[in-house]
Amino acid sequence: MSGDIVWQQGARQTQTRNEDLTMAHTHNMIRFLLNDEIVGLERLLPDLTLLDYLRLEKRLRGTKEGCAEGDCGACTVLVGRLRHGQLIYETVNACIRFVGSLQGCHVVTIEHLAARDGTLHPVQQAMVDCHGSQCGFCTPGIVMSLYALWMMNGNPDPAAIEKALQGNLCRCTGYEPIVQAARAAASVTPDIGNDRLLAERTTIIDTLQGLADDADIEICAETEQVIVPANVDSLAEIYEIVPHATIVAGSTDVGLWVTKQMRDISPVIFIDHLDELKRIDERDDGVTFAAGVSYTDAFPVISRRYPALTAYWERIGGEQVRNMGTLGGNIANGSPIGDTPPPMIVLGATLVLRKGSERRRLALEEFFLAYGKQDRHPGEFIEAIEIPALPESEHFAVYKISKRRDEDISTLAGAFRLTLDDAGTVTSARIAFGGMAATPKRARAVEAALIGKAWTQATVETARAAFAHDYQPLSDWRASADYRMRTARNLLTRFFLETTGATGSPMDRKPVQLIRHATSALEGT
Repeated sequence: MSGDIVWQQGARQTQTRNEDLTMAHTHNMIRFLLNDEIVGLERLLPDLTLLDYLRLEKRLRGTKEGCAEGDCGACTVLVGRLRHGQLIYETVNACIRFVGSLQGCHVVTIEHLAARDGTLHPVQQAMVDCHGSQCGFCTPGIVMSLYALWMMNGNPDPAAIEKALQGNLCRCTGYEPIVQAARAAASVTPDIGNDRLLAERTTIIDTLQGLADDADIEICAETEQVIVPANVDSLAEIYEIVPHATIVAGSTDVGLWVTKQMRDISPVIFIDHLDELKRIDERDDGVTFAAGVSYTDAFPVISRRYPALTAYWERIGGEQVRNMGTLGGNIANGSPIGDTPPPMIVLGATLVLRKGSERRRLALEEFFLAYGKQDRHPGEFIEAIEIPALPESEHFAVYKISKRRDEDISTLAGAFRLTLDDAGTVTSARIAFGGMAATPKRARAVEAALIGKAWTQATVETARAAFAHDYQPLSDWRASADYRMRTARNLLTRFFLETTGATGSPMDRKPVQLIRHATSALEGT
């Protein structure tokens, strides 16, 4: 490109950026490392998935398409990125990961696991020895998930193995032989000679450092446009000029817009590479998560600071989805069944919204206006989420109801927060649900029925009736309206029983932060 930098706005109009800002620092090529090959793409459709690129363009057909929505894991590959000088690999779903998001990354497919002389990797050999494959369709994705576990955890317990396999479905074998393969592979001491990513790590790091620069990237083809900003300031400037662009971070939602809804997402601004949007700031009075922090990166802080969310967090998608999905993205899409808004609303989270160089702060519960509508101005994006610390004197619990325990969308999710005085009177209450209304929503009538009352069964029974004033849920394929209403009421009762120790297990009256993950239909009876 030459002359002024032009940001294309569909076929209707164009606008010119101030050339003094980034004129000398713009490229028109996405570059990444694919196994051991450097790839440079000057022509790129915004909606090209990594899966289609691997299978159709590169003929790497070990990566399979099963669901095209990030559920089955047959398309699992590794994506490595330099973070603070460290090379980190994570499993991702290639079917919903866009090639435009791979700038400066290392993509590793199943074809790259065996040694150069053809010797199987220990994980592959363990799958053979333990008879972990039948039809073989899901096997490459499973191997990649187990390989990621093998790299990160030399002695995984059963829970770690099951967690690593949450995002991989197998319809033939059952999972016992696969779990046995994970254990068998773990018994093999990592040998640099048998693992290319270990043997060639220095070379890979040098290569990725050579691909990194501080330039914006713009690729245009007629009305199609891919934009990769160099930093957050550039993102803010670009998005203010092109406010109708689709911002893509983890693509766990936008990927389905393409693969299932066939939506046009151009122009696209990819932001997953921006380290500034992956910062976590811990303080005594709370935590600030930049909007691009993934569920995986947030987990250690979440589990330490808000332990009631530990088990809940591990049920958000599978490992691949948690590696890709971001806190800001889950909030920004405004889904009424998003997993993070209910507990964050109850915790009193605040959003930092940015447009250009201007920022404003907004309580998360005020962000959701109506179905598909949020309080976000054109050209404005979520930059951070601020969550206050949770006092030890408060009770906090969160529950997720879903048809499938792992890797499933919520039928409904409820979060509860309660403060009691020494006499056992409710002095404050915050309750929020997803899946009960067009947006994540507070149960203010229920809260009002509790505050100022003794925390007793009688008070809870009265408050149960108030749910009808807060919510008028819909029936859909996940659950009927009656089921949702009955379950929401029962979760309040469950919260009461758990906080008072009336569940049959010995508990004192010390406030607790409860770790719960309800899934059974019995919750609704």
